[in-house]
Amino acid sequence: MASGLRTVEDIFKDYSGRRSGIIRALTHDVDDFYGLCDPDKDNLCLYGHPDENWEVTLPAEEVPPEIPEPALGINFARDGMNRKDWLSLVAVHSDCWLLSVAFYLGARLNRNERKRLFSLINDLPNVFEVVTERKPVKDKPSADSGNKSRGSTKRSSDGQVKPAQKVVEESYEEEEDEHGDTQCGSCGGNYSGDEFWIGCDICERWYHGKCVKITPAKAESIKQYKCPYCIKRSRP
Repeated sequence: MASGLRTVEDIFKDYSGRRSGIIRALTHDVDDFYGLCDPDKDNLCLYGHPDENWEVTLPAEEVPPEIPEPALGINFARDGMNRKDWLSLVAVHSDCWLLSVAFYLGARLNRNERKRLFSLINDLPNVFEVVTERKPVKDKPSADSGNKSRGSTKRSSDGQVKPAQKVVEESYEEEEDEHGDTQCGSCGGNYSGDEFWIGCDICERWYHGKCVKITPAKAESIKQYKCPYCIKRSRP
């Protein structure tokens, strides 16, 4: 039962599964989704489930529902709008629903736990950004810095060249605080400042270099990195 989730990790896993299901409905399975949203039917909702599946169906009959309900009647506007605009609208409402479910489940978390939950969620592009292919602004290490080895150098304010290791040591605590909740899109391992990571320029997921077989040297020659998930999704 969803309402029984208690930890930040459990709630984020629930959020991620629901988000993946909705993204699949609005991208890979979009023709099926579009066909199910018949304007002649009753009020329909798009549900994302924790197992990464999706469903278009009537809203829950129980009052109050077990968890917050998604936007009601998404099918009514389908034929009155441009298809792309309608999908974008559904995506925005889905983002609102995903956040409401996550923070409903996290109502008993303390302040720091809620902050960590939001940080985990915010590290992922939202449904609207994925559906419209709009790239969010990164506040994590940039793609350039993420794709390069830590063996580079940095110049200090006094003009002296500092070895990269020294720079890492000075910023380690701040970096760990900022990115400590980032998880590898392949193995699920947490971010560590002493490992090489690479970020996907399409979906914004981050990966251990070793998990996707990318070395710092190889990353230097990559202009735009596309992760295995996005490569698979782009295939016909």
